[in-house]
Amino acid sequence: MDLNLRKAILSNIAENDHEQLEATIVDAIQDGEEKMLPGLGVLFELIWKQSDDEEKQEMIKSLEQGVHQANPGS
Repeated sequence: MDLNLRKAILSNIAENDHEQLEATIVDAIQDGEEKMLPGLGVLFELIWKQSDDEEKQEMIKSLEQGVHQANPGS
């Protein structure tokens, strides 16, 4: 069986409005379930593709700060 996970995720959120998209993100992060990671990855990919270079650099800076906070001894 050939399952295109990206297409399935996009299909599941295609009709979602602002509040539903936010709830999806918040729920996935709060639940902390590994199975939600691919979905968050697809959402991040959408954000990344819609961002200009300045926004991408801000995201990378935020990500770097988050990584350092999550791993304080590194």
